[in-house]
Amino acid sequence: MVSVRGLPILAAILGVASVMPVYSYAEGAGAPPAVHQQVSLPRVLVLATGGTISGKADTRSAIGYDAGAVTGEQLIAGVPGVEKLAQLQVEQISNIASQNMNSQVWFKLAERIRRAFANNEADAVVITHGTDTMEETAFFLDNVIGDARPVILTGAMRPSTAISADGPANMYEAVKVAVDPQARGRGVLVVLNDEVQSARGVSKMHTTALQTFHSPNLGPVGYVDPASVRFVAPAKPQQHLDLPADHKLPRVQIVYAHADMDAQQIDDAVKGGVRGIVIAGMGDGNVSTDALAGIERATKAGVVVVRSTRVGNGFVNRDVEVDDDHYGLVASMDLNPQKARILLQLLLANGKTAAADIQKVFSVGF
Repeated sequence: MVSVRGLPILAAILGVASVMPVYSYAEGAGAPPAVHQQVSLPRVLVLATGGTISGKADTRSAIGYDAGAVTGEQLIAGVPGVEKLAQLQVEQISNIASQNMNSQVWFKLAERIRRAFANNEADAVVITHGTDTMEETAFFLDNVIGDARPVILTGAMRPSTAISADGPANMYEAVKVAVDPQARGRGVLVVLNDEVQSARGVSKMHTTALQTFHSPNLGPVGYVDPASVRFVAPAKPQQHLDLPADHKLPRVQIVYAHADMDAQQIDDAVKGGVRGIVIAGMGDGNVSTDALAGIERATKAGVVVVRSTRVGNGFVNRDVEVDDDHYGLVASMDLNPQKARILLQLLLANGKTAAADIQKVFSVGF
């Protein structure tokens, strides 16, 4: 067992030789006699994937950094007091910038989490992740894990070597939420900056601000600080879909709507063999007359089309300016284009192709 009590954070970040690899945590060598120790701490499996939280500064600019330069073990070693919350086992799934996140890493995460829960290896899972695609990874896992035990994603907006790096505090609070009994049965959660967000609701809303994550339509489900965890929203029913056995998701393309839009991108997507298209529409998921004609050609060719919106807030409603029933379209409800794409991929992989059936799943909870 390794205790990190008293280890300098900088040494942990830079991987100095005197810092031993961290694989698991329990009572440290400086702990009180066994009679006063907590008998059993919750077991948390930490899966590291890279991102800004694992970044190191680069000289190309005052705020430049390279993501994925620090290991998960080094990250945990730089979080004072986390060993008092849980027994931590750390595994490195990948070490990439989150703009390079892909479905193969998603499958690795999903299968490792499923195996850990099936074999009773862990009471909860915490995933360290870059912020650019965190909401997509969280939403994918939320739809395929199917276990009441908590799965928490966390990250940082400043690299590990920055002044006032936010990673250690976010990591501590992610573990604190993971071991809280109230977190069970809530699906995958995202924890940063003292807030707990649902995988369905959360979005990155600012390019560089620390408080970048918000749930514009649903609001936070809870709050966390070093002293407490408070949930303010009830748990909602969770839907769970099977993972494709071949580890491949059907091709679904996002088409961004704009003024003076034609149907070229839609027609090209159909010719390219996509099985689904998500429209990042204007306003309430609207498109031009020319684009709508292209959408009609796509649906007649057997391509499923979902209307989402490029607007950051609000729901996409059915049959307002677009006759969804006539064209056989799906309204994304509260899901932004990137999440609508993931859900459509999973539904197509599970054999759902009828727009009416797909709409029912998009509307779960509403």
